[in-house]
Amino acid sequence: MLNRIWYFFFVTALFAICVQLFNGNLEVLSASVTALFNSAKLAAEIALSLIGVLSLWMGLMRVGEKAGVVSVFSRIFEPLLSRLMPDVPRGHPAYGSVTMNLTANVLGLDNAATPLGLKAMQDLQTLNPNKTVATNAQILFLVLNTSSVTLVPVTVFLYRAQQGAEAPADIFLPILLATSASTIAGVLVVALFQRLSLLNAVVMGYGALIFGSITALVFYLGTLTTTAIGILSTAMGNGILLILVFSFILVAGMRKVAVYDEFIEGAKEGFAQSIKLIPYLLAMLLAIGLLRASGALDYLLHLISVIVSVVGGDTRFVDALPTAIMKPFSGSGARAMMLETMEHHGADSFAGRLAAIFQGSTETTFYVLAVYFGAVGIRNGRHALFCGLTADLAGIIAAILVCYQFYG
Repeated sequence: MLNRIWYFFFVTALFAICVQLFNGNLEVLSASVTALFNSAKLAAEIALSLIGVLSLWMGLMRVGEKAGVVSVFSRIFEPLLSRLMPDVPRGHPAYGSVTMNLTANVLGLDNAATPLGLKAMQDLQTLNPNKTVATNAQILFLVLNTSSVTLVPVTVFLYRAQQGAEAPADIFLPILLATSASTIAGVLVVALFQRLSLLNAVVMGYGALIFGSITALVFYLGTLTTTAIGILSTAMGNGILLILVFSFILVAGMRKVAVYDEFIEGAKEGFAQSIKLIPYLLAMLLAIGLLRASGALDYLLHLISVIVSVVGGDTRFVDALPTAIMKPFSGSGARAMMLETMEHHGADSFAGRLAAIFQGSTETTFYVLAVYFGAVGIRNGRHALFCGLTADLAGIIAAILVCYQFYG
């Protein structure tokens, strides 16, 4: 699958370059060459930036596992995850690392979520009989990461505030609804492929508990100001991180674990892992860079605009689509598109709000796939990409519908 997709990206970029040259735009040649070298530089920069944080969390996770703290956290969601990942035996360490990763994602702790996600993928890989082909559990885990709910997307609020939004956090509920739709769609499509039964007491019970908790949080946050929401979310995220770190170290010490030695061993694994990621990152970033430089994504936007106009639809959402289309490929690219849309149309315009909702409710699917599968050497992702992009599409459609409902 990845071989065909990578080849398709290059064919599409070449076609777009030819169209640009036919229209007399010779600058596309230099832009494409620049994209090649920038992709190589960016892949190395991302991998190198991960060395410290990945070594940190791999070391801490090793200490936490030896102390038994991670297993305590895993028991919270193991009944649910065991229904969604039936191939993972009860009590396996993967449940702990998966739970930690999803918690970090929900809290918007990106620096912790990625290394914890790589640790979870490694744990799941220990159960993989064919090391180059993704298992059902690994696919579900990846889709949960590409569509996971972030309760308080503070960075999006900050960007809206910088662009002069009157109430920067007023898109909180639309983002939550859109990203929830993405997660639900992702789980459903994976369940369809893997023939998982979701109609049981455990899954329905956890679903009701999660939905009730989110609803209560929405009502509570609705009583706070934008500043208070930012302070609360930051304090909550940082507080939980510190609790985890100190609980790992202190409990391990009380149980006579050699905390320093175990941390060093885990950190060594993190260092080696970050270096291994460079080829996989480079391959994906190279194809994405060429797609952007060639103008292929611009042609796609124009095509969508023409189709919507022909069928007599409202084209206002098209102005925000660059953010939605770019997000599965590049987080920084999508952020730039969002800021450009808000600057051109206004932060409180329909397009400005929708671009911010896209940014807060979708994920960089190709990046997550390259990093997580690349970390364990998986080359055949089976239905992972299709399920991840389906979740993205559901999030995009939900964002559009919600935006029309709230601001249309």
